[in-house]
Amino acid sequence: MTLQTLLIPYLARVETALAAWIPESSKQPLRLHAAMRYSALAGGKRIRPCLVYTTGRALGVPLEQLDGPACAVELIHVYSLIHDDLPAMDDDDLRRGKLTCHKEFDEATAVLAGDALQSLAFYVLAHDPHMLVDSKLRLAMVEALALASGSRGMAGGQALDIVAEGQELNLSELENVHIHKTGALIRASVCLATLCKPGLDEAVRTALDHYAKCIGLAFQIQDDILDVEGATEVLGKRQGADQARNKPTYPALLGLAPAKARARDLIDEALTSLQPLATQADELRAIAGT
Repeated sequence: MTLQTLLIPYLARVETALAAWIPESSKQPLRLHAAMRYSALAGGKRIRPCLVYTTGRALGVPLEQLDGPACAVELIHVYSLIHDDLPAMDDDDLRRGKLTCHKEFDEATAVLAGDALQSLAFYVLAHDPHMLVDSKLRLAMVEALALASGSRGMAGGQALDIVAEGQELNLSELENVHIHKTGALIRASVCLATLCKPGLDEAVRTALDHYAKCIGLAFQIQDDILDVEGATEVLGKRQGADQARNKPTYPALLGLAPAKARARDLIDEALTSLQPLATQADELRAIAGT
């Protein structure tokens, strides 16, 4: 079974759940709700919600209890993409093979759509009736996602990335950018799933967090490589955009072959972290192997 086939049920689940949480475009304000649905229901790899589902499954958590956290991390991710694509940030025209939100609608609507999707993520964690955890664990989920999204996580990483444009970073500095910009939300995805399992052994929680940290960096390296080697029609966004903006990337710093080797090393480290879970973590291993 290919990874794509393996993830089909999870992709269908999160798509259905997202469509249920985001107001219909027939409800006021019409244009805002249309923009939210346009961006959030545009498909994509959905790696973050799939990590919620596969981590939860490895721990024996029923899927219906994972829908809320899966939606929450994807809503945060989509909001960040909308804002990243704006002219004030990366100024991109394409996302997931479609016009970006500000091109399809307008800049003001795109800003508001991102804002609304962000707040909806926390509403989902607070209100989803299928998350059978107590208020203390819900609050822990809100805290984890807030930290991963804010100045000490994704938003902070984006700020570091902006400052780094045109600069020469060493490997440690570059990895610090991406531990925050990309890695924080990957780790939050796994963390939210572990919080759906009350009483989880701390050693297992730590092992899963290390797995998430490693694949977060590996995925960013792969994204940097695809910016060099990929094609726009396959990527769903402009190929070579990072090079055009003179952004520090792993291939630019290390060269293509060493960047690929670094990604492989991180994947190997991630797989080693999963040893305590034996075959229960096979789906997580499959995701790491992408």
